[in-house]
Amino acid sequence: MIYYDVDLLQNESKKLLHLTKPLHRLVSSNMKNSVSIRQATRGDLHRLTAIYNQAVEAGLRTADTRTQTPIERRKWLENHLNSHRHPVFVATVREEIAGYLSISPYRKGREALRFAVEISYYIDFDHHRKGIGSALMDHALTFSKEKGLKTLFAILLETNTASIALLTKYGFEKWARLPNIADFGGIEISQVYYGKRLK
Repeated sequence: MIYYDVDLLQNESKKLLHLTKPLHRLVSSNMKNSVSIRQATRGDLHRLTAIYNQAVEAGLRTADTRTQTPIERRKWLENHLNSHRHPVFVATVREEIAGYLSISPYRKGREALRFAVEISYYIDFDHHRKGIGSALMDHALTFSKEKGLKTLFAILLETNTASIALLTKYGFEKWARLPNIADFGGIEISQVYYGKRLK
């Protein structure tokens, strides 16, 4: 079992301004503030959709401009449930899902890219700046190394400074910028790629 100090993770996040083995990892020995990481199940679909929709409604955090329904998100979750190398991890606090992180294949089906994956993560707005993102990232990096993955990257809007701060904290570097390709009712936003090679 792997332990993470959530208070320490939370403090580090504030400084930035803002399955295998094992299936379930306890993230804190302090039960009052404990965060647990586990793989998602089909029963999590509605909660995961609700968390994603918070980002959509807030604007400039995802390229989606309308909220999604659980039916629309079902195929996304099923694809991850059926893959041993590309799961969705959920972080729970007092048994409530506080956020999630997905690991997705890059250019699925192209064998030469099999060791590269895209990560995406969304945290419930009520749990921002509580170390949830850091706990998920720690878990995802450990999992990726165990699975022999070599390259992780995230694709995000340049305005998503909180997510960029988390990525840079974990050693991700800016690899690319696609200028002004996202259009939100006439407001153009650039998209950026942050990547990390695993050692």
